[in-house]
Order: sequence, then C-alpha cells, then structure tokens
Amino acid sequence: MKPTIKKNPVLLAVCGKGGVGKTSVSAVIVRILAENSNKNILAIDADPSVGLATALGFRGERTVNDIRNDLIGRIEKGEGENRQALLAALDYEVLAALEERKNIAFLAIGRPEKEGCYCKVNAMLRDIIESVAGNFDYVVIDGEAGVEQVNRRVLATVTHLLVVSDASAKGLKVAGTIGTVAREAIHYEMAGLLLNRIRDEGEKNRLSLPPAIPLIGWVAEDDDIRDADIAGRNLMEIPPCPAIEAVRAAITGFVN
Repeated sequence: MKPTIKKNPVLLAVCGKGGVGKTSVSAVIVRILAENSNKNILAIDADPSVGLATALGFRGERTVNDIRNDLIGRIEKGEGENRQALLAALDYEVLAALEERKNIAFLAIGRPEKEGCYCKVNAMLRDIIESVAGNFDYVVIDGEAGVEQVNRRVLATVTHLLVVSDASAKGLKVAGTIGTVAREAIHYEMAGLLLNRIRDEGEKNRLSLPPAIPLIGWVAEDDDIRDADIAGRNLMEIPPCPAIEAVRAAITGFVN
C-alpha cells in the first residue's frame, strides 16, 4: 500500500445476530463503494469465521490475531523488545497482512487462540489498525454477533453502525439490544437497521421493529445472493441483482 495523506474515513461497522446475512451485506456494501474508482475501501473481517474473505474473493491467510499470537509467544519466551521496536514490527506485519485488489484492501482479524490479559498488545494493534484505516475513504467492518467485540478488538470508535436483521423475532431482539447498548458503548454519528431476506413489503410491514434504531431499508430474499452463498462464490463478480440495488438504496444517504 502506498503512503497517502491521512484521511477521516467513514468507519462502518456491520453487526447483527449470527445467520442474518451480515457478511453478504458487508460484501455488497464494499462492492457498491468500490464502484467509485477514486475512493479506497478497507474491508475488515472481524468475524472469527473469516467469511468476508470468501465473499470478496480474498484469501484471508494471515490475520491480525496470527500477528498477535506470534508476538505473545515471543513475549512469553522472554524475547524483550522496546515499545518502539515492537510498534515498528507490528506496523510492518499488519501492512504485510493486507491483501489488495484495485481500490479494495482486505484485513482479517481472525480468532484469538491465546487467552489471558494482553491489554498492551491489543491496544497497540488497535492503534495500528486505526492508523492504517486513515489511508482509506471507507472502512467496512464485518463484525461478530455483538457490538462490544468490534469496539474492543478493532477500532475505538466507528462513525456509522449498521445493524442487520432478518424477520425472525430473535434477530430483531438482538438488533434492538445492539441499538440500545451501542448508545452507551459506541461513539457513532449515525445508526440504522437494515432488514434482510424479507419476503415482501407486506411481511416487512407486519414486523415489530425495535424502537432503539431507525429502519433505513429492507432487502428481499434473492436467489442470486443465496446461490452464491451456498456455492461460496465471490459476490464481487455476480451479475447485478435486486438485492444489490436494495442495499444501494438503503445506504445512499446513510454513508455518503
């Protein structure tokens, strides 16, 4: 990645209950934002399953937690390094872990394998990720099934919080909880709810939506997206479809 002037990027965290389609939504958002070749997008996969890599056509081989665990291993072996040397090494390794294609870069957080309190290591990594994010116009984070994890493990703040839910009562309950918790746990400028895999407008109108977060749009069940998910195909390369246009309509004015 070439050095650039530091920017104030749009930091969009996509959250929701597991299984509601937030990874597909995240990938579609990256696809839409990347249509403007003058904008640079960083896609961060904060879900341990690293599903966003498949959805975007990246490998996701080297993760931030691989870097973290290597460093913890060195610390536990007593290989002392001063803070500046550690920061330089971590900065280099995070940059090396970035995968790039055209105006999109991808970074996977991965699954932490070493437990315990390594607060200084985690804080340094978060600072480095925030520094890297400053080179981009948009940062899209596919989060875990909760908002606190994204805040703790990836970035200290986000500018936009997008909560995804399907029509299920469980999905909407989780969305409402995230909306409520986020008011105190996350510093953001805008928040919105996107309904996904909805049969039709009639079904959407029958749902009891959580009051804690405003609805910005809904996406119908789409066979093209579903088939791509089942086959593990890259959502960047499938033909335009109604679901993509529905996401476009929802985020227009939300992230721009």
